[in-house]
Amino acid sequence: MTRFTAGTQAQAVITASREAVWALLEDPDAIADMTPFVRRITADGEHWTWDLSGLDVLGVKVSPTFTEKMTFDKPERIEFHHDPPAGETERSAVEGWYDLSEHERGCELRTSLEITLDLPLPKLSSKAVTATMKGVVAKMGDRFSANLLERLGAEEV
Repeated sequence: MTRFTAGTQAQAVITASREAVWALLEDPDAIADMTPFVRRITADGEHWTWDLSGLDVLGVKVSPTFTEKMTFDKPERIEFHHDPPAGETERSAVEGWYDLSEHERGCELRTSLEITLDLPLPKLSSKAVTATMKGVVAKMGDRFSANLLERLGAEEV
């Protein structure tokens, strides 16, 4: 197994209140509905377990499951860090945050996300795997953003 990582950062001002954006971002069912490849998110206190549908990375199909410890600093910041249950090993992980601030036109939303997967591929395939992962992450981000705006009845400024 080889560990591969890809990440992204984004920033947008949207015509929705910070409170409305926060309400969606703290709801695991809403996040699952808005995010491509996510089958479900199960919340258990401060831990959320994400179950993803089949991702295809250079012909290797994976359906990652990972557990994140969520930290909510309402209404400004949500952080998530990989924190698997004691005694369990998860071969995928996500680290990141959402940062929300007031803006005269609505809410400024900044995000950072880094996904790590352990895959049965040689280290030599790193460039191709990372490029594929970045493409998947970008697609997920674009569709998540569009779904978020649609749910909020908002637009990007």
